[in-house]
Amino acid sequence: MEDIIISTLQRTMVAGTPLLLATTGEIICERSGILNLGVEGVMSMGAVVAFIVTMTTGQPWLGVLAAIAAGIAFSIIHAFTCVTLQANQVVSGLALTMLGLGLSGMLGKSYVGKPLSIKMEDLSIPWLSDIPYLGKILFSQSPFFFIAVLLAFAAWFFLEKTLLGIQIRSTGENPKSTETQGVNVSRLRYLSVMIGGGFSALAGAHLSISYSKSWIEGMTAGRGWIAIALTIFALWNPGRAIWAAFLFGFIFVVQYLLQPLGISPNFLAMLPYIATLLILLLISLKDSKKLNAPAMLGEPYKRGQR
Repeated sequence: MEDIIISTLQRTMVAGTPLLLATTGEIICERSGILNLGVEGVMSMGAVVAFIVTMTTGQPWLGVLAAIAAGIAFSIIHAFTCVTLQANQVVSGLALTMLGLGLSGMLGKSYVGKPLSIKMEDLSIPWLSDIPYLGKILFSQSPFFFIAVLLAFAAWFFLEKTLLGIQIRSTGENPKSTETQGVNVSRLRYLSVMIGGGFSALAGAHLSISYSKSWIEGMTAGRGWIAIALTIFALWNPGRAIWAAFLFGFIFVVQYLLQPLGISPNFLAMLPYIATLLILLLISLKDSKKLNAPAMLGEPYKRGQR
C-alpha cells in the first residue's frame, strides 16, 4: 500500500509540472492585462521543437532552450496583434492555438512514433532524496519539476516585490495611470506575453522529452486550456498555482488508478476536464471583486489615450 501511495504522489508531481509551468506563464501574461488563449498552441510548438532538436543533437538541454526560444518568438505574434494592432485578444489567442497545433503537427509528422535515444534523467538532491517517503516524492524528480516550482516562487516574488513586477501589475490594473509614471505600457505587455510564451513552451518541452519521451500530434491534450482555468482558480497568484497545478496533476493520475474498478476509460479520461468546468462554474458564482482579476484584462490600450 505504501508503494502505491508513493508511486501515485510521484506521478502526481510529474503530471502537475507542465500545468504549473503553463499556469505561471499565463499569470504573468494576464497580470499585464493581456489575455492569451493561445497557451495550447504554444505548448505544442514547444513540445515539437524540443523533441526535434533533442533527437537531432542528442542534447536535451539544447532542446529545452530551443523550445523556449520558439515559444517566445511564437508569442510575439499574439503580442503584435493585441498590443500593436489593438485586435480582439480572444480571437487572436484562438488563432494562435489553431496555428500552433497545425504547425507543430506538420513539423513533427516525420517524427511520430520515434523514441528518443537519450532521456532527460531524473535529478536526486543529495541527502534530501534520502528522507523517508518525501525524499522519493519531492526530491527525486525530473529537473522540470524543480524548475517549475522554483519559477513559480520566483514569479510570485517578481510580481509582488520588484519594481518591474509592480509595474506589470499596474499595467493590468490601470495602464493610463501607469503611463503617467513614465512607464512604457506596450513594452511591458510585450515582455509579459513573451515570458508567458517561454513558460508555456517549457511546459511543452517537458511533455515531449521528459514525460512521454516521444512526439505525437495533439500530445498537449488540452493542458493549455486547463492552465488558463487554473490561472483563474489560483486567483492570478503564482504561489496558489503550485498547489492548484498539483491538485489537477493528481486528477490526471487518479484516472489510471480507477481503471481496474471497471469504470469506463472514456469517462475517466474526462475527469480533468470535468473538474475544470466545475471549478470555473464555482468561481463564476463568486463576487468578481474577490477574484483579484486584473481590472483591464482583455482590454486594448493605445499609448497616450486619455
